[in-house]
Amino acid sequence: MKILNLNRDHSILTWLTVLIQNRTFNVDTPLAAEFSRYLQENFCVDTTNYDLIVGYRADDSYFSFAQDFLSGAISYQQLCRAMYLGELGEQIVLISPATFSAIHYVGCEEALRSDWLHRKTERDRRARTEYLQSDRMRYRRGELYAAAILDEEIGPDDPRLMRVNI
Repeated sequence: MKILNLNRDHSILTWLTVLIQNRTFNVDTPLAAEFSRYLQENFCVDTTNYDLIVGYRADDSYFSFAQDFLSGAISYQQLCRAMYLGELGEQIVLISPATFSAIHYVGCEEALRSDWLHRKTERDRRARTEYLQSDRMRYRRGELYAAAILDEEIGPDDPRLMRVNI
C-alpha cells in the first residue's frame, strides 16, 4: 500500500492544504483568502495515487488552531505547538479500494455515547484551555506568520518549515 503520512513526510502546511480542500474555512479577510489560495497552489499534494493518508485529526480544536493561523493571528511555530495540545492525536483515512479490501472485520464493541462523549469533550476542552493559556495572543518576532510566508514566497522545501521544537 502507498501511504501518505502528512505528519512525518511534509510540513504542517501540506496537512492544512488538505484540510482547506476538504473543509469549509472562514476566509473573510484578504490575508486569509490570499493565503488559502497560496497554500493550495504551493503545498497541494495529489492524494489520488495513495491508498491511505495519515494526518492530524480534523476535529474542532485543530480546526480552530488552523483558522487562527490562516488569519494571521498565530505563527507557524505556534500552530505546530498547538497541534500537540490535549493529545488530540492523528487520524487515518482509507481512500483506495485496495485498502478497503485489505481490512477484515474481526469484531466490534459497542461505544456508548454515555461512555465516550465525555472523554472526547474533555480532550477537546483540555486542548482549547491549553491553547488559550499559551502565548497565542503575543506576537512572536522572528517567527513565520501567514503574511511572511506569502511575502517571501516560502515553499515546501524551505528549511524553516521542518520540525519545530515543541
